[in-house]
Amino acid sequence: MRIAVGGDHAGFPLKGTVISALQEMGHEVKDFGSYDSNPVDFPDITRTVCEAVLSGEVERAVMVCGTGVGACIAANKIPGIRASVCHDIYSAHQCVEHDDVNVMCVGAQIIGPVIVVELLESFLKAEFSTEEEFRRRVEKLYEMERHYAAQDMKINE
Repeated sequence: MRIAVGGDHAGFPLKGTVISALQEMGHEVKDFGSYDSNPVDFPDITRTVCEAVLSGEVERAVMVCGTGVGACIAANKIPGIRASVCHDIYSAHQCVEHDDVNVMCVGAQIIGPVIVVELLESFLKAEFSTEEEFRRRVEKLYEMERHYAAQDMKINE
């Protein structure tokens, strides 16, 4: 699988572990930064990572920031992206199976290298359920995106 990885300066200490683990699992990794511990704004990295998902350049993405929360908020602002903070194994696979999440966000200040590898394995092995109830709910998420995007366009006219 092709995976985008990005993070801010707070996530930088764990991002190397994420990239190495993904490569060891046989995935192709596209690194979108940051490339050192100098301060950077997570929305900028998140936007670039999510654009790679939307364009089909990658199939899924992993964002690493301090807590995972900021990157998750930023990612969920982008139509077509469904992001989740995942700090436990159940959430890492369930978010894909039930909600078709395509961006996993983790916090380098919350979890360490052993847990992040287990989370990556769980997230990347998971597949979106074919059950109607989950498909219906995700379609409602798309409807909400379209509705509020249209409202935003009316407000900005």
